[in-house]
Amino acid sequence: MAVKRGLGRGFDSLIPTEVIKEEFDVTASDDKAVSELRQIKVSKIVRDESQPRKKFDEESLQSLADSIKEYGVLQPIVVVAKGDKFQIVAGERRWRASKIAGTETIPALVRTLSGIKKLETALIENVQREDLNAMEFATALVKMRDQFNLGPTEIAKKIGKSVPMVSNHLKLFELPDYAKQAVADGKMAEAHARQISALAGDEEAQKTLYNGIVKHGWSVRQAEQFVIAYKKSDKKSTRSAAKVVKEENDFTKAMSSLLGLPVKQKIMGRGAGQIIISYKDEKEIDKIKQALNLI
Repeated sequence: MAVKRGLGRGFDSLIPTEVIKEEFDVTASDDKAVSELRQIKVSKIVRDESQPRKKFDEESLQSLADSIKEYGVLQPIVVVAKGDKFQIVAGERRWRASKIAGTETIPALVRTLSGIKKLETALIENVQREDLNAMEFATALVKMRDQFNLGPTEIAKKIGKSVPMVSNHLKLFELPDYAKQAVADGKMAEAHARQISALAGDEEAQKTLYNGIVKHGWSVRQAEQFVIAYKKSDKKSTRSAAKVVKEENDFTKAMSSLLGLPVKQKIMGRGAGQIIISYKDEKEIDKIKQALNLI
């Protein structure tokens, strides 16, 4: 199911647009074996009364309903058959908004209770494998979150991992598709990816940072410098943020450590540039002379 682009951050924040890509889904075959994707009448669906959450923000639901009217429901809800009705397992917010929008049907994954248990078991077994790449691992966690109504703490307990690890991998789904693929292909580390996630909502800045990492080999520290400089910039200039990264690199850090003073490198173009050493007084000038064996 393709996600329509250019919808803006507001829409993306309303509907779960992390549509699972089968190439990252290690439990796709298990899912197909226990799930049936159907269009079900909204009127034939009922909520699970045992679910603790009973109140939903009306304004948020209306915004979601408006989006559904225009774009439809991008991610199916999950239901189980209950007599002649279908009870919601996950996706009650999408169902409520669909009712407000006046849609007749909603996409739903129909499962049996035994099927749900089998899929949950398959997910848990797969996330404990050591050969998964970061995106495959993250995809399995997203399925546990979105299809079983589990939070990071509950997921962490089930798979024997830490809560921060689970949360960090879930954030990988905030990445643009090209960055997700780079993580899956091993072209970009998860620590790099988290810096791109920190710029969510700004496509130009994310693309600039991505290019710096993949094409120019920026370290995680340099990616952090870019994010900090970009967020501090009044005009949100990717050029000025990238300039900060170029001024501080492994060479300047080594020089700074040797001299005990701030060092920056300015790139002038065509291979030319400047090394700038900052000092406050004569004593610091003497430090430079000593380091260079000039006195």
